[in-house]
Amino acid sequence: MKLAVNRSSTNLTEKKQSRTDLEVKDAQLIFNSVLKDLEAEYGRNQLRFPKELILLGGAPGAGKGTNTDYIRKVRDITSKPIVVSALLDSPEAKAIKARGGMVGDREVIGILFRELLKPEHQAGAILDGFPRTKVQVECLKMLNDEMKSLRREHAGSPEQVHFKQPCFHIMVLFVDEAESISRQMTRGRQVIAHNEEVKRTGTGTLWEERPTDFNEDLARNRYRVFKEHTYDALVSLKQIFHYHFINAQAPMEVVKDNILRELEYQSSLELDPHTFHSVSRIPLASDILLHARRDLVSRLDAYAMNHSDLFEQVIELIESKMMPIVIRHAISGYCSINTESELFGNPLSLKMLIDVFSERGFHASIDLQRDQIPVRFNLKTGEVVCSEKKVYRIAIRFRGSEIRRG
Repeated sequence: MKLAVNRSSTNLTEKKQSRTDLEVKDAQLIFNSVLKDLEAEYGRNQLRFPKELILLGGAPGAGKGTNTDYIRKVRDITSKPIVVSALLDSPEAKAIKARGGMVGDREVIGILFRELLKPEHQAGAILDGFPRTKVQVECLKMLNDEMKSLRREHAGSPEQVHFKQPCFHIMVLFVDEAESISRQMTRGRQVIAHNEEVKRTGTGTLWEERPTDFNEDLARNRYRVFKEHTYDALVSLKQIFHYHFINAQAPMEVVKDNILRELEYQSSLELDPHTFHSVSRIPLASDILLHARRDLVSRLDAYAMNHSDLFEQVIELIESKMMPIVIRHAISGYCSINTESELFGNPLSLKMLIDVFSERGFHASIDLQRDQIPVRFNLKTGEVVCSEKKVYRIAIRFRGSEIRRG
């Protein structure tokens, strides 16, 4: 009888292990199973996942918690970060454990996908602590493909507005092992000092005291777990999604600048391909600026060589008639000059004027106003004969004087 009990226990253990191995290895089955459940529960038209998903990973002490709110602000994400470890403490996960089940990849994917479908995450979500296994990595790729399929299915329908082009970002805040351990130990000292003050005064809230913040060996192990699991999982997606590696060892303001630079709006990444194809016919301002100075020099030299007389007349007019007015407005940095000079009847002279001002550090714009001036009136027919007066309104802007007021 005793032998039979041992065999029974062994068989039960083997069966549990077998089920666990099967689940871990078969990402396609897990994804399809979860998707089928969601379709049955919500309906396919309601599978509205976040348009933007930022997968946030950070080495211990890298400042992930400190910078999360800034990342949300930069990307205009209003919902709180989805922390996978917190999801696995949810009533749903606890119920699975209470039934004797394991919160494996299948359960993690199911709980997470349901969270992503909540309305507050539709504009975008930050995901903390996912993926951590190869199965989770593969399921994430399948989610991206499925979102694209949903978009194609609903193209042209009233629901298409809810199925945006998915935009996934991988963001890793990184510090080296020595810096990570140093920051964890520093946090430990700060926690102890804070908690002692709370206990002494009876005011405030106690901070969590984590063993890794007081033991260098545990802190080192925590860092290595991050490198071997979370970091490797995120890096494996580098060739598929937009990858942002942030050196978090710099001062906080420098780190924030790096985050801002990494996450600045990029139309080619965020717009639907069809939309991007349409708007890309208009050149980028940065491309125009790249060659603006060189082109300006070429134009000015061409004026001087090919239209020297007209060029000299334009410069003379600017020098004698306009600059005295500009100088009187040096404090404000703006003036408007009206002229009826016949010189500007030649459109080339207007181009010359704008380029000359640009070369000298001013910004000039020209508006032509046409006025009809009565010159003759026929008493018999009532006909009014007018002549046209052209008034060129030239607005000149530049950096004004920085004087003290008050």
